Amino acid sequence: MLQLPPLALYVHIPWCVRKCPYCDFNSHALREAEPPEHDYVTALLADLERQLPHVWGRTVHSVFIGGGTPSLFSATAIDALLSGIRARLTLHPDAEITLEANPGSVEIDRFRDFRTAGINRLSIGVQSFSDRQLTALGRIHDRREAIAAAETAHAVGFENLNIDLMHGLPGQNIGDACGDLRQAIALSPSHLSWYQLTLEPNTLFHARPPDLPDDDIVAGIEDAGFVLLAEAGYARYEISAFARNGQRSRHNLNYWSFGDYLGIGAGAHGKLTDGATSTVRRYQKPRHPNDYLRTPGAELEVRTLDRDDLVFEFMLNALRLVDGVPAHWFPARTGLPPNALEPAYGQAVAEGLLDVDRTRIRPTAHGLRFLNDLQARFLDTASCSTN
Repeated sequence: MLQLPPLALYVHIPWCVRKCPYCDFNSHALREAEPPEHDYVTALLADLERQLPHVWGRTVHSVFIGGGTPSLFSATAIDALLSGIRARLTLHPDAEITLEANPGSVEIDRFRDFRTAGINRLSIGVQSFSDRQLTALGRIHDRREAIAAAETAHAVGFENLNIDLMHGLPGQNIGDACGDLRQAIALSPSHLSWYQLTLEPNTLFHARPPDLPDDDIVAGIEDAGFVLLAEAGYARYEISAFARNGQRSRHNLNYWSFGDYLGIGAGAHGKLTDGATSTVRRYQKPRHPNDYLRTPGAELEVRTLDRDDLVFEFMLNALRLVDGVPAHWFPARTGLPPNALEPAYGQAVAEGLLDVDRTRIRPTAHGLRFLNDLQARFLDTASCSTN
């Protein structure tokens, strides 16, 4: 029987100072000196109002304000946004509330006030501590500013701090990548997102690819990096996420566990379970900020997930987790019988890609290494199975 999973809220703030050549997120370079904070916060709350009937009585366990560069908004605007959210939704008393930030000097000056406004987790997009690599990536900060951002976050009281760091950068070798990682570790964040640069469609890097390390070098970077992170006390719990002292990203864990989330803001996605109709639907908001401001709350690409969608999307997310998820979550969160995963599940177990313990849906170390291949096995599983 389909059950309501935990609920989260994602807020998208789409503006940034400059579009990075590798970025495929819905971000838009500012054309004015300041983003339209008041109008956009008003639109966000109107958007949320329209979605409230879908989530009456449910508690929100995490809020994630992403972008773009949300830290371009003033602390006053973030405070107004969070106050409006609290007035409309029931937030868990211990809700994780994350704000993405860049290491620019203007944003750093706002860190203390962001914390006062109610942000309790900061995620800083560093990407590299090499000035050469930062230039190649089109970033507007340098090594010094990246270090200062993390130090400032600690100084103003952010105990829950994530640093985003890339590897497999143009011309990068194992020593370079490990140097970046050592610097990040030295700043003692509670969480590290360490992931490979990929060339995504509709980006400048895809049109004009830089010279990236080959697969053997990338594999060597990852092997060496995993050792460094483990020695420093960072436990790998997702394909590219590492945490100290159990401070995993609760918001992202909800995504990977096929939880529900409201999405508000330009281009935001949402996924909601309807207990009355035993259906799961996804939706997207208008991508361009001007379109969104004109019609806050409008939904594009609304679709109810069919059997194939449910199988693939559940496994696409759950298989990212090192420890996987309890097997009973599959029928509870999709409404499908366990055998809807066959025959791909049994074949993946036989080939050493999935754990033989059927009480958990969990990839093996080999399965994590070849995650894309493992996930792809479940694309057409539902259509091949029987009730």
